[in-house]
Parts: sequence; structure tokens; C-alpha cells
Amino acid sequence: MLALYDQIAAETGRRMTHTYSTSFSLAIALLDSNIRQNIYNIYGFVRLGDEIVDTFCDQNQEELLEQFTRDSNDAISRKFSINPVLHAFQKTVHLFAIERELIDLFIASMRMDLQVQHYDRERYEKYIVGSAEVVGLMCLHVFLLGDKDEYARLRYSAERLGAAFQKINFLRDLKADTETLGRIYFPELDGHSFNCDTKKAIETDIEKDFADGFEGIKQLPKRARFGVYVAYRYYYSLFKKIKNTPAQQVLQARIRVADPAKYLIFAKSYLRNEMNLLSAG
Repeated sequence: MLALYDQIAAETGRRMTHTYSTSFSLAIALLDSNIRQNIYNIYGFVRLGDEIVDTFCDQNQEELLEQFTRDSNDAISRKFSINPVLHAFQKTVHLFAIERELIDLFIASMRMDLQVQHYDRERYEKYIVGSAEVVGLMCLHVFLLGDKDEYARLRYSAERLGAAFQKINFLRDLKADTETLGRIYFPELDGHSFNCDTKKAIETDIEKDFADGFEGIKQLPKRARFGVYVAYRYYYSLFKKIKNTPAQQVLQARIRVADPAKYLIFAKSYLRNEMNLLSAG
């Protein structure tokens, strides 16, 4: 029965999200039920691509990524896949008319992770587009239920919010990226050490992305605004914690927000959302 397989495919995306990210799980759970599953589907697709280039180091990652690309394209064309993650994702792609270009850009950035170790400014900006901005745009399609006019109006803010989240991930995972994966994403570090000055330059760039992204959050429909705002508040709290941490300490340990602090973020965000008093800081 196809309906049973659809159910299993949907559950796979939910379980992946809950297992890999408690923060995103909480934020997605706060979205309206009619869009929630589709964000799980997008997360599952993106997570699978990330795992190929970040985790499966004992395999031929280039071959795996090429297979992932073929299987993704085939799933969208057939409107079916024996891979439950891709099966669930293709349903969301068709339901909200997500452009193939966004999917291609994401895979292109994953391919860069297998080819590039030190990112200059041009490659860095290209990588951010495919690894983060297009993910924000996929989600925006869902949040707006396919409204093309609203999508065009809020597109820039969604791109900037996605970029902010990704850059925070880079800062948080700086030790693992440099020591384990051998990647240096920030062009500010090209020929320079990670110190107070380079850290501040990176943070200034991220601060602007957060500000531009927040403007779009305020204009999201009610069905999506609270969940996205909670994700924003979590990442901004992580950003503030990193800002208050010396550069050398960021290099030595992964900075995180403790679970009690996450629940406090949720409580404060709930009150601000209910009172229609969303704040950026």
C-alpha cells in the first residue's frame, strides 16, 4: 500500500530531524500542522546531503554524491523513490513547486565540500548560496503555501536568515571543520589566524544577515512565524555566546546553548509572539 509507504517516508524525515537537531525539532514543532511535515521532508533531504560529504569518510564520497544526485532527480521525475527520504522530499517539491535550480545549487555546494579546502571570497559566497540560502527559500515556499508574490517579496530576507544560520554553524564548528575535515570556510582566515580582529569582522557580517533576516520573520504568516522566530532566537543566542567567547576558546571547543537556556528562549519567544512584540536582540 502506497499510503503506508508515504507514512513511513514521512516518519523518516521526522526521526532524522529529532535525532540530529533538538533545536530545529522544537522550532518545526511550532509550525502549523499543515506545513510541519514538509519542513521535516526538506530537513531530511538536506541532512542526507550533508552526511555524504561530512560523515561517510570511509566511502567514496564523490560516487555517493553522484548517486544521491541521480536518485534525487529520478525521485522528482518519477514522483516516487525507494529511498524514503527522497520520496518524502519529492512530494514537497511537487506540492509547493520548488524550483529544480534550488536543488541543483544545494548539491553543487555539497560537491564543493569534496573539492575545496580553503574558500576565497567568491567561492565562499557561492557556497553559502547553495548550502544555506536555497534551503531558506525551499522553506519559504512551504511557509507561504506557494504564493509567488509573497515569495518574491520575502526572498531576500529568507536568504539572509539562512546565511546567518550557516555562518553561525561555521563559527560553532570551527575546530571540527579545520582539524577533522580540513576546511577553512571564512575568507577572512585566508593567510590569517583566527584572532580577535578576524572574529570581529566575521561577526559584523553575521550581524547584518541577522538584521535583514529578522525583517522577513515579522512579515511571515502566522502559520510559520512563531517557529521561525524561535529558530532565530536560538541562533541569535548562540551568536551572542560566541561573541562573548575569546577567539582562542572558540578554536578549542564547540560552543553550545544549554538545554535550560533553550527552554527559556522558547518561553520568552512565546510571550513576544503572543503579544506581537517580536524583538531582534
